[in-house]
Amino acid sequence: MIDFLMISTRNTKNGGVEIFPKFIIKRSTDLMIRGSDFYAIWLEDRGMWSTNEQDALELIDKELAKYAEEYQKKHDCNPKVLYMWDAESGMIDRWHKYCQKQMRDNYHMLDEKLIFSNMEPNKKDYASKRLPYPLEDGDCPAFKRLISTLYSEEERDKIEWAIGSIVTGDSKTIQKFMVLYGAAGTGKSTILNIIQQLFEGYYSVFDAKALGSSSNSFALEAFKSNPLVAIQHDGDLSKIEDNTRLNSLVSHEEMTINEKFKSTYSNRFKCFLFMGTNRPVKITDAKSGLLRRLIDVTPSGNKLSPKDYKTVTKQVSFELGAIANYCKEVYLSDPGRYDNYIPTMMMGASNDFYNFVVDSYHIFLKDDGTTLKAAWEMYRTYCEDAKVPYPFSQRLFKEELKNYFWDFEDKIEGSEIRNIYTGFRTDIFETSKPKKKKEPNKPKLIEFDSTESIFDQQCADCPAQYASVKETPTKKWDNVTTKLSSLDTTKLHYVKVPENHIVIDFDIPDENGNKSFEKNVEEASKWPATYAELSKSGQGIHLHYIYTGDPTKLSRVYGDHIEVKVFTGNSSLRRKLTKCNNLPIASISSGFPLKEEDKVINFEGLKNEKALRTMIKKNLHKEIHDSTKCSVDFIYKNLQDAYDSGMKYDVSDLQNAVFVFAANSTNQADYCLKLVNKMKFKSDEPSTNTDTEAPIVFYDVEVFPNLFLVNWKVQGEGKPIVRMINPSPSDIEGLLKYRLVGFNNRRYDNHMLYACLIGYTNEQLFDLSQKIVSSKKGDRNNGLFGEAYNLSYTDIYDFASAGNKQSLKKWEIELGIHHQELGLPWDQPVPEELWTTVAEYCDNDVVATEALFNHLQADWTARQILADLAGMTVNDTTNTLTTRIIFGSNRKPQNEFCYRNMAEPVKELPSDVQTFLKDACPKMMSVRHGDAKSLLPYFPGYKYEAGKSTYRDEEVGEGGYVYAEPGMHFNVALLDIASMHPHSAIAECIFGPRFTRAFRDIVEGRVDIKHEAWDIVNQILDGKLAPFVKKVIDGEMTSGQLADALKTAINSVYGLTSANFENPFRDPRNKDNIVAKRGALFMIDLKHEVQARGFTVAHIKTDSIKIPNATPEIIQFVMGYGERHGYTFEHEATYEKMCLVNDAVYIAKYASAEWTESAYGYIPTKQKKKAGHWDATGKQFAVPYVFKKLFSKEDIEFSDMCETMSVATALYLDANEDLPEGEHNLQFIGKVGSFCPIKPGRGGAELLREGKDKDGNVKYSAATGSKGYRWLESEMVKSLGRVGDIDRSYYDKLVNDAVDTISKYGDFEHFVSDDPVPDTYPWTTGESPDDLPWRMACGRDTCFGCPKLTRTGCTDGYDNSDFLSQIDESDAFMKR
Repeated sequence: MIDFLMISTRNTKNGGVEIFPKFIIKRSTDLMIRGSDFYAIWLEDRGMWSTNEQDALELIDKELAKYAEEYQKKHDCNPKVLYMWDAESGMIDRWHKYCQKQMRDNYHMLDEKLIFSNMEPNKKDYASKRLPYPLEDGDCPAFKRLISTLYSEEERDKIEWAIGSIVTGDSKTIQKFMVLYGAAGTGKSTILNIIQQLFEGYYSVFDAKALGSSSNSFALEAFKSNPLVAIQHDGDLSKIEDNTRLNSLVSHEEMTINEKFKSTYSNRFKCFLFMGTNRPVKITDAKSGLLRRLIDVTPSGNKLSPKDYKTVTKQVSFELGAIANYCKEVYLSDPGRYDNYIPTMMMGASNDFYNFVVDSYHIFLKDDGTTLKAAWEMYRTYCEDAKVPYPFSQRLFKEELKNYFWDFEDKIEGSEIRNIYTGFRTDIFETSKPKKKKEPNKPKLIEFDSTESIFDQQCADCPAQYASVKETPTKKWDNVTTKLSSLDTTKLHYVKVPENHIVIDFDIPDENGNKSFEKNVEEASKWPATYAELSKSGQGIHLHYIYTGDPTKLSRVYGDHIEVKVFTGNSSLRRKLTKCNNLPIASISSGFPLKEEDKVINFEGLKNEKALRTMIKKNLHKEIHDSTKCSVDFIYKNLQDAYDSGMKYDVSDLQNAVFVFAANSTNQADYCLKLVNKMKFKSDEPSTNTDTEAPIVFYDVEVFPNLFLVNWKVQGEGKPIVRMINPSPSDIEGLLKYRLVGFNNRRYDNHMLYACLIGYTNEQLFDLSQKIVSSKKGDRNNGLFGEAYNLSYTDIYDFASAGNKQSLKKWEIELGIHHQELGLPWDQPVPEELWTTVAEYCDNDVVATEALFNHLQADWTARQILADLAGMTVNDTTNTLTTRIIFGSNRKPQNEFCYRNMAEPVKELPSDVQTFLKDACPKMMSVRHGDAKSLLPYFPGYKYEAGKSTYRDEEVGEGGYVYAEPGMHFNVALLDIASMHPHSAIAECIFGPRFTRAFRDIVEGRVDIKHEAWDIVNQILDGKLAPFVKKVIDGEMTSGQLADALKTAINSVYGLTSANFENPFRDPRNKDNIVAKRGALFMIDLKHEVQARGFTVAHIKTDSIKIPNATPEIIQFVMGYGERHGYTFEHEATYEKMCLVNDAVYIAKYASAEWTESAYGYIPTKQKKKAGHWDATGKQFAVPYVFKKLFSKEDIEFSDMCETMSVATALYLDANEDLPEGEHNLQFIGKVGSFCPIKPGRGGAELLREGKDKDGNVKYSAATGSKGYRWLESEMVKSLGRVGDIDRSYYDKLVNDAVDTISKYGDFEHFVSDDPVPDTYPWTTGESPDDLPWRMACGRDTCFGCPKLTRTGCTDGYDNSDFLSQIDESDAFMKR
């Protein structure tokens, strides 16, 4: 048994027995922990370590199953086993706690030694992978030809030496890195690709620019797999800011690794770096750390022809073992060859000082020295002539020149000091001349010029038999006694070759689909030379090899129309000799794909998104596995490996194809579909290669007992709508190839498609539809399929912002789209002659869906940004995306949440909470609160009982505080808290310091984005916003779009904290919605404070307060009071006049910008745009006809006389005007419609809503607000030109009602006129200072701006202590 596991049993309450794992806290030799998390597990059966945590879980489950079997036999009972795979067992949580909390780091870095396929590693080799080829002596002509063409002998030696150092293992201590420097297309990537093949699984890709950047804290994350080789194909070190990290990496010093979402840890990297570049490495001086570590390699400029290049590069993959061995010998012949190497060429390309010395070389050589004075004058002249942008100062020049001479001394000659350099160092400039290269021989095509077969000779003793008439073996092989030597091999026969004898079968077709000899011979000639035969048809080609590895591990599929034939068991070679060549059968050891089941998963094989896509597509075509289940398992495994590795990829466009493939499994469809639902089709980090070729398709479905209709259209104007009437599963399969977009489709339409795909009948589809429609939120048995949510690309209703969430029918009315209702009973079969009518109705919804998608582009952009930030898909819900952004992959963030009783003072706080709050709310934390001197604001006397909150003798609303003093008010200051609920959460540190800090990043980041403070924005959320900032700067999106995306997330957080359903933001202790309640209690206190200072509080609405006749002092007081509670008030506007009817309805006019500037010394935020305009809140004054008639005086338009009405049941128009009393002519409208009131006698109808009486019978009554008038649909009124028939008395009554309402509080005509407001400001009344608490004792209106105001009082001796008590010390005017 594994040494960290102990299996235990316990009795359950019902008398049963549970078997469960216990994890032993001790230093394990089977399990490694790194960075407080799982790192690796030893797998005895594979003889290797695995970093796949799933392997550890499966190993534990295997031990549990084994124990359970023995227990069952011994005790004759059926115990319950708590397996790791069972999420409900809770064992996986124990495991994570064990790894992350209870165990200390205990690990040895893996894969620090190359393991070749002919080696058998042991536990202490710490190997988790092996190379797919053996290390062996052999020829490598293709490699030698390629490298000798691309590089001179001197440069080639450098590359071979470096490769050899890695093969021997010495590279782990060699402090060198290699830069392949040259123009594009000179062979840098070719060599780097070969190095990648040689060290497959042992290399990683790095970013040299990130290593040289002092601000990138995650630059070392690329090395987390502890590679032996690190490669960058197109790097840039020409502008390196800081070479410290690169020097430490190359020197193998211990470094701290910072991985995203993980704890830091230390490691000493052993990798050898290779970089291709067309820019010189920046070498600042002759003492640069890079100088003694860099080996530069320059290409010759020679190239192979494209045809030869393809042939040679293909052959190289078959020579890997020989190449590795050859390079090892090169290295061992002189291991210290480059110990004192100086990259003079690179210095010349990047170091101006070096070029100066080269320019002065003959002068320094002739004199074997110089003086500082002479050299300095030469340098100044050189810099001027060469236009050197940043010359050295004389002090730096003096020091740098010492590096080019052996000796330096100061000589005193008389009264002068001479600085003398002697012993010019010519060794720095010594280079070897490249030898002239020989012209390489061009490869020849295979020549089939023989009929004498070497195969017949070598396999003469192999069992063989002639083929039957049906071209199959005539006997079982156990009964065959004949040998190949006894057969006429020109006849069709079968031969049982040795198992290590393999045949590569080329059957490449031409453009017409027929086998092509020309294409086959061209492709086969690229392979290592060996014995070859034509196939039976004479068009195909067979290459014969002796494979030195294990042939049972070879995959049968090499490439398109190229197969690897392996002859194991009773399989045999089908053969008919026609023509062959005369080469011997060659041995081969590498270059073949291996079966995935039989090798340790090596992620580096799928090193990019393209390879991942190819793997998925091959599985969908069953090129790797014959079984659907095995193929789905294989896709899941590789996607999980890709995800775990941190590779950036996005193959979500293939999700539906995989889904359909899984659904077609004959016996395992359920299993396969569930596994697809778990697949990671997208990495956390955004991919730069997202394949979005599949077009967007808008769709809608309708379901009746006998009719299932799916209508869809491709995005774009003029594209036709496709109608699928009662589609088959294969029809749905075809539709799922597109990126589907619907309206509320995640909760309905997707599930209908899924049910049809898995074979539901029309009747079953209808039953499912009724079940979904009638279910309530939270119902477990709601008919929804977990696998169906992600069938779509996105859901418009889901990504719409809160203010845009309404029914599709309402959107049709609002956007002016033809609004159509069916009027057919949903629970009855549809007559076939009406199917077209249903289809037209569905067409209308598809058109509306596309129009709405275009209309909500701002919301769509926000969804895309959030999806990228979260590393998820645009089909994931806003809540899901926000949860990932804030909490990452943490499953139980509530463990860190903070909660308190706000009625009680806070005497102490954890240190990390205090640190966070001092940074987030400095003014709140700088004072003590209340009589109890609490660390945080508190609200004594606040109670929450039986679902109700009370404070200071008032009932507090659960969503926020609302207060009103109805009446006419003048010069009303509107003060609004910026993001009240978010700042309540921050001030309470509600998610704990770690997660509240992430939330604060979003809240404050939104403000920073608006102000375009990009340096700050780039740092928040661990740098996740940096790519989006770049898009804003590059003009690909606006700052407003980015800010709106964060606003969507902020709103989502508040909704989730107050939600009744379980979610990661919900704290079970938070019964009284502390986020909203804190703000409400604060607003009650603020109201009392303002009133105590002699001011009226006209209105409070959640996060805003309206104060009539507000002075600058009271405004300043409100702002300071807010800051001391963690809130920031903004003076949004001042109303010149306001008529407040109740806490939800008022009409107000903005004061002029000039007035506000004279009153306050500044213009409030909204005043500039809104000055002189009217503002209506609440329906009575906001009705367009009323608002325009009474206030804005704008012209009345047709749309102003249209009323949108909606009900939960159904609306009908009863056209009974000309019918006898009691008769009806009901016309079905739907749940929502737009109507115009119509004059009597002009064909209008009563607008009725459907309902039921107490006995359950259907009844009809007037729709709310429609009684006493007749109506027609507005679309009909407009299209028939009947605007003159609109009954304006309906609107005139609304106008008169509005006038009457305002008149209750004062003179209406004066209120709506432009006459001056009543003289109510205290400083205009002439009252004495004694009667006015806000007038200063000296008689001035205010202390603001007074030169005699100081921090301690008034220099004239007047008492202004009341004024000073309301002003914060940090206010700008006090800082003097």
